[in-house]
Amino acid sequence: MISAPSKCGVTLTQRLVSLLVFDGPQLPGPLAEVSPWLDRTVRPVNEVVAALNAQGHRRFIKTHTPLDGLVLDDRVTYIGVGRDPRDAAMSELFQWDNMNHANLNRRGSAAGDRQDDPTPIQAFRAWMEGPIMPPEGPVAPPPSAIAPPPGPGFPPPHGGPGPMPPMAKHMGSLSNILHHFNTVWSRRQLPNVSMFHYTDYRADLVGELIRLAGVLGCSLGRDRAEELAQHATLNSMRARAAELAPESTEGIWRSNERFFRAGGSGEWQELFDERVYRRYYDRINQLAAPDLLAWAHGGRRGCDPAGPVG
Repeated sequence: MISAPSKCGVTLTQRLVSLLVFDGPQLPGPLAEVSPWLDRTVRPVNEVVAALNAQGHRRFIKTHTPLDGLVLDDRVTYIGVGRDPRDAAMSELFQWDNMNHANLNRRGSAAGDRQDDPTPIQAFRAWMEGPIMPPEGPVAPPPSAIAPPPGPGFPPPHGGPGPMPPMAKHMGSLSNILHHFNTVWSRRQLPNVSMFHYTDYRADLVGELIRLAGVLGCSLGRDRAEELAQHATLNSMRARAAELAPESTEGIWRSNERFFRAGGSGEWQELFDERVYRRYYDRINQLAAPDLLAWAHGGRRGCDPAGPVG
């Protein structure tokens, strides 16, 4: 079970697991069908379960549900994946622009329309200040006691009072991301829970694939790992986007290839000035402990989950 917030490296982790399960790049079908997202309601869940029951290979499933929302089973390996929350938020902004909103609305997966989209910095502000699991109804702006007053470079969240714009809802919130990370971090001492990070993938994809193989009980030498990892690079996955992009068969993207847009880091800096920096660091320190924050922003080089549990 691969559990992470959106845009934190779930699809890449699915690809890495698939390379181990099938000992190569070929899949018996689109990745979204081989490794379904159970939280998603595009397909009836009974159809998804029936397809999983018919699989003869080791099953691997995607979820955006935190571990505190899952029934943990000793027979299941849980893989948590992290990413710098700011990079995840920026990736969400680009993903929103790539979504086929008309098709989603026809399918009943209402992502909202585009007419009230906030500016990127307004959406980022709403993401940064938003609550954990916001209600379905209108979300009021955060109280001024915890939010800096409007000013240059830091406009009011989502344009003032009223419902949160669809794009901001789609992005979730910083609170949600850190809560999700913490549900894995707080259980990392369990023998069937492991943690991976997008920063570590970028720094040493081969090494992380070998580590993942160890977690899953697969034998994998360095030479074979180097061969397999070539099929999990951004360019390789983009070239097979029709097969590897999430829900690629459901028509939810304007372009499957654009799902694998850049996979970089640091684009959030264009939205940050000194005020936003200060508020961001105040906010994360309200939401999580220092060791988790170090891992969330730096991966194992920030704080190794395998280290002593305080």
